Amino acid sequence: MFGQYDIPISIEQEEITLSVQKGGESLLYRRACLGETFEKILVAGDGKVLLNPVEPVNKPNSLASYLLIELEKTMQIEPKGTKNIFLTFPVEITAYISANEEFEVIDAFTLARQKFTLYGDPINGVICKYWKSSIYPAEPSLNRMQQGLIGLAVTNTTAGWVEVTKAVFNAYGMKIYYNDENVSMKANMELKGGQSAETEFIDEPLAEGMTKSLEIYTARKLSVAKKKFVMEFGL
Repeated sequence: MFGQYDIPISIEQEEITLSVQKGGESLLYRRACLGETFEKILVAGDGKVLLNPVEPVNKPNSLASYLLIELEKTMQIEPKGTKNIFLTFPVEITAYISANEEFEVIDAFTLARQKFTLYGDPINGVICKYWKSSIYPAEPSLNRMQQGLIGLAVTNTTAGWVEVTKAVFNAYGMKIYYNDENVSMKANMELKGGQSAETEFIDEPLAEGMTKSLEIYTARKLSVAKKKFVMEFGL
């Protein structure tokens, strides 16, 4: 499904149906996903449609700018050690209309479950999209329409063992890549003293030849100052 398409288009994959049809000087966009339907009239006579995975915080209604991944099993990191692991994350898909090299968001949808949580206290904490993941020592086989893969390097900068139960990421720093097999990102997690950590994404693919997704805040021309996230409320 991911990629750029000439109009008209009609796609059916898993539980998603999507089409863009011409009608005079306008286009009719239709999408159905998991029983949810969406239509939009686009006042454009031409253009292309781009479908790609994006930061998984847009459904429903951009309630959060952060992703919290809870680990199914606790991870212990040795003093001054680094552990390279893989985690999964929920995939969201965005449809864009493009004309004259300008992209506009049409729609966002997902086959992944939607759940939110609070990281920190009610006053100073942040609302996060919630996801639970196993820890994988090597790349697992996933359904790329529902789950993506984060290659995560966890570094313990302290002189003691550190227990990790979760990782929180700033979605505005995400750099998503895809190919015919995977949707993926790379990130670092640096464990600090006092049960805190800093997470940051790396702008490079897990494998050569992967296509970089158009970031939704780039398409919307949003200026983003902070792309790292400091976990101050525990690991």
